Parts: sequence; C-alpha cells; structure tokens
Amino acid sequence: MWKLLVAFAVFAALALFILSKGGDIDMSGEKHGIDAHPPAASGAGHAATPAPDAASAAAPAPAASK
Repeated sequence: MWKLLVAFAVFAALALFILSKGGDIDMSGEKHGIDAHPPAASGAGHAATPAPDAASAAAPAPAASK
C-alpha cells in the first residue's frame, strides 16, 4: 500500500514539474465567446487582411476605366 502512495506522490510531482515548465498552459476548461482565442499576431495569418466580399468581386468595371 505504501508503494502506491509513493508512486502517486512521484507521479504528481512529475506532472506538476512538467506543467510548470510548459509555458502558457490554460487549465480553465472550455471557452466560448469573443475571448475564446488569443488575438492573432500583427501581420500574420489571414485574419489581418479581410477577404473582399462577393458583391464587389462580381461587380462590372465602371465605364470610366474602359
């Protein structure tokens, strides 16, 4: 029985050590809403440049540009 307690204590200490060295680990559970994801880095990813909407992409060129 004492071996089980020692093994649990060693495993718990190892788990805490690994989690403390892991960096930014969020153990608060599921998140929903606006603050669910961290903001994207500036200039990186597709969130920095919005895609053109379908109405402006399908619109014909104005007569002045011909």
